[in-house]
Amino acid sequence: MFLSVFDMFKVGIGPSSSHTMGPMVAAARFLDALRAAPFSAHGLRASLHGSLAFTGVGHASDRATILGLAGFTPETYDHAAAEAALEAIRDSGEVTPDGLPPLRFDTRSDLKFDFGPNLPGHANGMILMATDAQGDVILQETYYSIGGGFVMTEDELAAGKATDEGAPVPYPFKSAAEMLQMAETSGKTVAEMKRANEVARGCPVKLDEGLRRIWQVMNDCIERGLASDGILPGGLNVRRRAHKIHEQLLAERGRNLTAPHTINDWMSVYAMAVNEENAAGGQVVTAPTNGAAGVVPATIRYWLDHVPGATEGRIPDFLLTSAAIGGLVKFNASISGAEAGCQAEVGSASAMAAAGLCAVMGGTPEQIENAAEIALEHHLGMTCDPVKGLVQVPCIERNGLGAIKAVSAASLALRGDGTHLVPLDACIETMRQTGADMSEKYKETSLGGLAVNIPNC
Repeated sequence: MFLSVFDMFKVGIGPSSSHTMGPMVAAARFLDALRAAPFSAHGLRASLHGSLAFTGVGHASDRATILGLAGFTPETYDHAAAEAALEAIRDSGEVTPDGLPPLRFDTRSDLKFDFGPNLPGHANGMILMATDAQGDVILQETYYSIGGGFVMTEDELAAGKATDEGAPVPYPFKSAAEMLQMAETSGKTVAEMKRANEVARGCPVKLDEGLRRIWQVMNDCIERGLASDGILPGGLNVRRRAHKIHEQLLAERGRNLTAPHTINDWMSVYAMAVNEENAAGGQVVTAPTNGAAGVVPATIRYWLDHVPGATEGRIPDFLLTSAAIGGLVKFNASISGAEAGCQAEVGSASAMAAAGLCAVMGGTPEQIENAAEIALEHHLGMTCDPVKGLVQVPCIERNGLGAIKAVSAASLALRGDGTHLVPLDACIETMRQTGADMSEKYKETSLGGLAVNIPNC
């Protein structure tokens, strides 16, 4: 089993990896299929299903689908160009992606929200269609946005998890137990094994460049969030808080009256800065999703700014270790809130961050596995119930608490020798089962929980 560190950490746009990035990626794939087709299309249609329908407007799924069909991608997204394109599409009733003729697309009639049952493959489903001059469908594909910006067609999803194209990797662990066994046999750390796997599939120079860029985008996002004020979009009138809290924390630095627990506020403010940027549609790194994008960078920033001996040179080890744990969760359970609730998003992110922090603080593979298990265990059962379908309440604060739990989990693990009762594999399986049993109301549909008990205005 191989999932690249760049699968777990993708540069993208807010507010949601599964609901914003996913539809945009799916649309790009559909355009590629049209470019390769032996016929010419005259128009496009799209329908959003399941969670993509129920919370699509709040998560900007409609906007992302339109822009994706116009040729925009998360990696190269330009906000000003996107706004201009949206206005032009609404006025003209057509999209003009590169390499294709102008295609009819009326944003009022050609984009549908289907509030019926989920499509059979996943809670986040969408159908894209191309039509001829008479309006008859000549090409159709069903896509599933399965979390973290990952997109699969209906056939790819049906093929199962065994699909893994590419050169063999030296440490193909599919479980935490296999990871620990390989670490013991090889004498390598989790990060070293993950690095060896990455190099087997690509260039070591590009790996290092990519890891540097991931951290740069993460840290830039923190800085923008700390510097920005105002009201977040979407109608809930949620005010950004990271800027003011950060100013307060800076003013209190050096005072003897500062309480020890104030360190939790530093962890929280870094995470909140990221998720306020995400809620505003800014550039973020999925870690492993946009809704949980603040936990890993907040934990890294906490380590760099507040832990003696921390150096940026160890950040690649942090990211590689985190990605190894995130890959196990994704392969054996889910990182999708629509599939398993927020335990799959913030819970997974907290486990990843705990593992990464434990690694750079000298933890053994056994302690790293323990740290990830502690963090995930104490998110089990967490629902995904965004108010008004926006990735704001409770998502922004929840990332701060996820970072705090990650640091606590790593610290507890480092106090022991790695021996513990509940294996990480058992915790991941428990999360999967809990997600399967969880009511659909609490899985990113905004039909239950806080979403129905808090006024939407």
